[in-house]
Amino acid sequence: MKTLETSKLLKSSAPEFNTAIHRRKTCPVPVGDIIIGEGYPVVVQSMINEDTLNIDGSVTAIRRLHEIGCEIIRVTVPSMAHAKALAEINKKLTQVYQRVPLVADVHHNGMRIALEVSRHVDKVRINPGLYVFEKPNPTRGEYTQAEFDEIGEKIADTLKPLVILLKKQGKAMRVGVNHGSLAERMLFTYGDTPEGMVESALEFIHICESLDFHRIIVSLKSSRVPVMLAAYRLMVKRMDDLGMDYPLHLGVTEAGDGEYGRIKSTVGIGTLLAEGIGDTIRVSLTEAPEKEIPVCYNILQSLGLRKTMVEYIACPSCGRTLFDLEKVLHKVREATKHLTGLDIAVMGCIVNGPGEMSDADYGYVGKQAGYISLYRGREEIKKVPEDRGVQELIELIKIDGRWVDP
Repeated sequence: MKTLETSKLLKSSAPEFNTAIHRRKTCPVPVGDIIIGEGYPVVVQSMINEDTLNIDGSVTAIRRLHEIGCEIIRVTVPSMAHAKALAEINKKLTQVYQRVPLVADVHHNGMRIALEVSRHVDKVRINPGLYVFEKPNPTRGEYTQAEFDEIGEKIADTLKPLVILLKKQGKAMRVGVNHGSLAERMLFTYGDTPEGMVESALEFIHICESLDFHRIIVSLKSSRVPVMLAAYRLMVKRMDDLGMDYPLHLGVTEAGDGEYGRIKSTVGIGTLLAEGIGDTIRVSLTEAPEKEIPVCYNILQSLGLRKTMVEYIACPSCGRTLFDLEKVLHKVREATKHLTGLDIAVMGCIVNGPGEMSDADYGYVGKQAGYISLYRGREEIKKVPEDRGVQELIELIKIDGRWVDP
């Protein structure tokens, strides 16, 4: 049995744990007026689903995303016509709204398209598995080293003009590997593996570095969370071994929709962010792009990486709860959800309430039937009738000068 003295001794000798996430150090990469990496806040991205040839529709979609907090927006560019349309989109966007950091998504045999569109966007995303597309050969048994190197030289020749142009314009490139679209020669050499994804990215990075171009962001996405996690972790190890410090763009591609799509994205993205890996994120849902942004911010908020909304702490309710906790939490949230930077706790009873909410800015605790106690931090401020609880909470926040009108 522990005595008071042994308890003190154990406490004094216990290690102190720092719960803050220590992010991997990366170089800064500007994308328009946003900087990715180097300790800057993790950046939120999404992608419009409008046809880029629809100028007005694209402008509206970009503006809608940007106004709800999306900081960088990607647009698909499957043809030269789409590339030229981006010039009009950028021009009109600036006229009717403001400048927004844009990324062009370039895939199959995209050199000409990429060269054109790089003049109208802040970053070009290329897919190493498709940039120089090699039609699969169903009779192939292997790739010789000579064949592997020959295609590598072709890739370098095709990529170099884009790298030179991006460098000249001070713009960025995302080397965006997808597990589902690895090049045939990578599949033959490394298999359908995270290693193949990493080597595919490194091949393109080495070409960029040979031209002294370093405004690079890397992604290694998969629709399978374990593959995605393994690929990013291996990429970090390989970059550390090679002395590279490029920022990483995180995402679980094709995550689906609804609750499962959100959980899948949160598990993949959140796990890596908790390990200090990741500088920008996109949640890929089979829903309107606007639905992705709250998920991104919720992931970042829950890890303490960005604080863009109120953090609500609430117990799950039990037989001791002295009011309708679910209803009260809803009322508190509706009254305060427009605020930022606050932690507000709603606790059903006095047993666990004050202790569990000790690091909250404000607390709303059931102490006796029909009454609630309001706390500022650990200090109980007043006891008020339950039907006045939410209004009295607002008044307390106002007294402290932390209230703003909706």
